[in-house]
Amino acid sequence: MKIGVVGLGLIGGSLGLDLRSQGHQVLGMSRREETCAEAIARGVVDDASVNPALLTAAEVVFICTPLAAITPTVEQLIPYLTPATVLTDVGSVKTPVVEAIAPLWSNFVGGHPMAGKADSGIAAAELALFASRPYVLTPVATTPIQAVAVVEEIARSLRAVVYHCQPEEHDRAVSWISHLPVMVSAGLIAACMSETNSGVLALAQKLASSGFQDTSRVGGGSPELGVMMARYNKRELLRSLQQYRHNIEALIDLIEQEDWIALEQQLELTQMARHQFNVKNGV
Repeated sequence: MKIGVVGLGLIGGSLGLDLRSQGHQVLGMSRREETCAEAIARGVVDDASVNPALLTAAEVVFICTPLAAITPTVEQLIPYLTPATVLTDVGSVKTPVVEAIAPLWSNFVGGHPMAGKADSGIAAAELALFASRPYVLTPVATTPIQAVAVVEEIARSLRAVVYHCQPEEHDRAVSWISHLPVMVSAGLIAACMSETNSGVLALAQKLASSGFQDTSRVGGGSPELGVMMARYNKRELLRSLQQYRHNIEALIDLIEQEDWIALEQQLELTQMARHQFNVKNGV
């Protein structure tokens, strides 16, 4: 199969590596000639160009650009695609993307592979990035069944775990387990940096170990990605942040009141609840 990948960063590059390893012909597109050359040199794609005409032969095209660029990218591609071409994206917010693109392209399937790492760019691309990770598809009533089947087959070939849901359900769910953690983690780092005693701050920075690394990791990620999450999933992120604020205030009250029994009971509940989420080996 000839598969196009637009946006040759971590996700697009990793897709290219996996798809080529399975024998697909991968055609890449990037804004920069240098990225195209690097993608070819690394074996991420068979060919790459800044010219969308390269994708004319593609049967499926993955849009792996930042959220703000997804719709403009599709509009740029449309003159070069055949009506049978299946389009899908990898954006972390689905409702605005699906609402914008479904009227433009009937064979569009919203998608979100929930995989990644701290590093970004094509240099960070790796084989099997999506293995055993959730891959969410968000077809709507007008999405052709065959288009969904094509994208699902590719996602399963990546050894991802495929889920189907409505775009709105996806956005509310990821606000809790993806977008809220980014903001909470960023707030944690900012709170630590607000320490006014420079000696204490320097000591804290030296003593920071695995616990701080775990809770601060996503807050130290791409600022652009964090802004896009907030901008495009504003309503659901605000809902989750407000509930989080309520829970923090409740913990503050328990500590101020020195109600250690109630605090321990709350921590026991959260200890048990954590394992109901998709955490691996207690990590």
